Amino acid sequence: MNNDIPVQALGGQGEVMAHAVDACVHCGFCLPACPTYALLGDEMDSPRGRIVLMKEVLEGGLPLADAAPHLDRCLGCQACVTACPSGVPYGELITAFRGWSEPQRQRSAFDRSKRWAILKALPAPKLFSVAARVGQFAKPLAPVLPAALRGPLDLLPESVPAMQPSPKVTPARGVQRGRVAFLVGCAQQALAPNFNAATLRVLARNGIEVVIPDGQGCCGAAALHTGARDEALKLVRANLDAFNPDDFDAILSNAAGCGAGLKEYPMVLHGEPDEARAKAFAAKVMDISEYLNTLLQNGELEPPVPASRPLTVAYHDACHLAHAQGVRAAPRALLRAIPGVSVLEVPEGDLCCGSAGTYNLEQPDLAGQLGARKAKNILSTTPDLIASGNIGCHTQIQSHVRRQGSPTPVLHTIEILDRAYRGEL
Repeated sequence: MNNDIPVQALGGQGEVMAHAVDACVHCGFCLPACPTYALLGDEMDSPRGRIVLMKEVLEGGLPLADAAPHLDRCLGCQACVTACPSGVPYGELITAFRGWSEPQRQRSAFDRSKRWAILKALPAPKLFSVAARVGQFAKPLAPVLPAALRGPLDLLPESVPAMQPSPKVTPARGVQRGRVAFLVGCAQQALAPNFNAATLRVLARNGIEVVIPDGQGCCGAAALHTGARDEALKLVRANLDAFNPDDFDAILSNAAGCGAGLKEYPMVLHGEPDEARAKAFAAKVMDISEYLNTLLQNGELEPPVPASRPLTVAYHDACHLAHAQGVRAAPRALLRAIPGVSVLEVPEGDLCCGSAGTYNLEQPDLAGQLGARKAKNILSTTPDLIASGNIGCHTQIQSHVRRQGSPTPVLHTIEILDRAYRGEL
């Protein structure tokens, strides 16, 4: 481990940061995988460059203020982790570094207020829904507003749907094959409540009882990845108290960012008394597509109703599903299990769409460039439908697809499977 990095002085995450820094051999394989390097072409806006910057700051050789602009531009998409031949856990490094450095940052009053508002609204679905509805009234003013305010308004859908409360228990239909716990998520309850409704219907149809434990809340990923570590720890511990892994076959999420966040709990609590609990919890966490694909592979998934006509689906790999969780085959297999559906691969499929949690709110210019690029690549395949497995990607892609004049529906993978079961494809 690098002796120049004061591990003990960095607190519980010091070992995590030092290990990640040590693992990098600066080979450069990460460069073409990095979205900001693709846009800016600056070594300091690449994973390799950012590791050098973080190392210099941790060793005391570089002021945090000098490194911060480049580190802030990192989406945390972890495409570099997939590309890295040395297995550098860059995601753990940038997350731990932000948690350590944020209390030392000197931010403007506007930035502090914006970050406070984001971290208060995102984990509170009812508050987020109200904010989204207020934002719709302000949309006509967007052209004259600053970019920091215009970006969030541009992402709002044409209408904000009514929230749909989820039942505490959804019983299995027919023979019960399993019992799972379900994390209902935050923003998607306000922006896309049908994600959860479709999830419950599909699981129940396949003989799975679904329990939504009391006391659960935000996964903590948004707070964790923006450096609000203390707030994240409160949310993490609340979920550990709410979910008892021994009671369920799996703990499911239908949002890539949330699922990845749940699987990070052992890293977040590394070296702390709750680490063992976090490991037991994370071992049960699965994305909805992972879980259903186990049923499919075991011959237990109820066959979907064939599509009424041949349909092509452009599947977008959400970064926190493909890179952070390593889940690629499962959603494609579920879509191909629907007779009449073929899956299209998207050019530059591994390049982030620019959503990345709160990134499109904090870095609207870069996020906008990535969103436009992603929408162009998706539409180049001329799909009938666009599928993804993350609310942030869904919002970002839908916004940019519409801006490019296309009415192509953007759906969650589980919504497409649900439509097939209901004979609506």
